[in-house]
Amino acid sequence: MDPTNDLALLRVETDTGAYASVRVETRLGESVAVFGYPLSHVLASGGNFTLGNVTALAGLGNDTRFIQISAPVQPGNSGGPLLDGYGNVIGVVTSKLDALAALAVTGDIPQNVNFALRGASLYAFLLSYGISPVAGSSEKKLEAPDLAERASSFSVAVTCE
Repeated sequence: MDPTNDLALLRVETDTGAYASVRVETRLGESVAVFGYPLSHVLASGGNFTLGNVTALAGLGNDTRFIQISAPVQPGNSGGPLLDGYGNVIGVVTSKLDALAALAVTGDIPQNVNFALRGASLYAFLLSYGISPVAGSSEKKLEAPDLAERASSFSVAVTCE
């Protein structure tokens, strides 16, 4: 576990044979995709896929461990992969800006201000536990349906009860 970055390494009993490749660098403006299981008690239990862009290379308070993304996220997306256009994981979805708190401070409701931990932090975390991540590649750009299929192949819903 890494409480600072809100990461945990879990062993699952089902092996799909799929794995995620990890890319450590991130570019401002690049297209991204999010896959996860948000609001699973209300929305589809088979996963949810959204698209957006990297909108800032730092998170709240200029925290460079994070990037800001415009892909919509909901409670339950946390821990899900943030993918580039080639299907590489470039981050882990962590949070969204508290719209009501922002409204109280700014007088405006923010839209699609969401955050992900950078792929470099994920890469370092995995290395610290003796796992050598497969380096990301840029061989073939994927269409959105192919990105969704790739993400669902190596993602599982994790719930705490």
